[in-house]
Amino acid sequence: MAKQIPVTSRASQIEYAIRDVVVPANALEAEGHEIIKLNIGDPLAYPGLPTPDHMISAYQKALLDQKNGYSPAYGIPELRKAISNNEQNKLNGGWSCDPNDVYVCHGVTEALQIIFATFLDPGDEVLAPGPHYPPYMAYPQLFGGKTVEYRLDPDNNWKIDFDDLKAKMNDKVKLLVLINPNNPTGNVITQQEIEEIVELASRWENCTIISDEIYDRLNFNGNHISTASVSSNVPVITLNGVSKVYYAPGWRIGYMALHDPINKLSNIKDGLERLLRSRLCASTPAQYGYLAGLNDDDAWMNDYLSTLKERNDVCVSLINDIEGLSVEKPQGAFYMFIKLTENHWNNRDKDFVLDLLHSKHVLTVHGSGFSNQYGKNHFRVVFLPSEKILIEAFNRIDDLLNERRN
Repeated sequence: MAKQIPVTSRASQIEYAIRDVVVPANALEAEGHEIIKLNIGDPLAYPGLPTPDHMISAYQKALLDQKNGYSPAYGIPELRKAISNNEQNKLNGGWSCDPNDVYVCHGVTEALQIIFATFLDPGDEVLAPGPHYPPYMAYPQLFGGKTVEYRLDPDNNWKIDFDDLKAKMNDKVKLLVLINPNNPTGNVITQQEIEEIVELASRWENCTIISDEIYDRLNFNGNHISTASVSSNVPVITLNGVSKVYYAPGWRIGYMALHDPINKLSNIKDGLERLLRSRLCASTPAQYGYLAGLNDDDAWMNDYLSTLKERNDVCVSLINDIEGLSVEKPQGAFYMFIKLTENHWNNRDKDFVLDLLHSKHVLTVHGSGFSNQYGKNHFRVVFLPSEKILIEAFNRIDDLLNERRN
């Protein structure tokens, strides 16, 4: 065997649990097994929640109109304006978003990479909730930074543990991350909590808040508050896009919107723009598809949200009837972070997920993939599939727990 060319530690240590578990699932499918996939937050992976027709038509029209060339690096002006209007007019928490402070990216994941590249020098820290969406742990290290997790309380609806958060704030913290609603727990941060977070961040002059609001309108009690609307002195970067609320994740269009109430981000803004120009632009025709979603009637969202609420209730009811499981009922998004309560599975959530996959052909994600410390002894499912599929999946989960118990 030829001598192997070495891989960098930054690449070899990257983990993305949501897709990593797909590798053994693909092997089982190649053997002819049918897998119930509850692992990935892609609404288009399940029947019944399609991308709205008017958005697809706008995307198609852009293609046919030959809007297929490079577009402005920061996003097409019409979309930046529509995003700013949307942020200004949110039912809960509208804020004075300027179109010139909106930057369109290849999804929120690219926005994160650009933000981390702009903010972080070696030794700088990012505070992110634990458990959290995996890129918040993976990406900062690529730019010399370090992610420190602050605790969400698993016994109190995954609310922020403020004592833990306060203890971890220091001069090295450049970015404080909120994921609201949260992936993977489904928790929604209250206005009182946001006010306390902003007050805390205001004590550290180099701290900016990242508010990941990609699931903002997937909140079941209508109580989501935009962080930027609360802050009068702390910079806030709002992240959002077309993937979840508008049911078009494959289009890869997201944005970051800067709220800089006392003008602290001039140098940061220059750095962001330099990086955005260097990578050319986001998909031009997809931006027109998103534009249609923002500008046209969105009453269709109510039916979609009602469907998600019903499936949320179904899953909670099923879990409550299964010995060995418990869950804090999600208040938003479409994920359920389920606790394994039996000693047999203590600190073995990945073993559980792999056992469930191989023996019952149900694909979920191990909780430790969202945080080694704060996600262990849990597993995540998405409740996007039909009620029939969810019932079958949880019956198989119940069967596995009973078999391993006996």
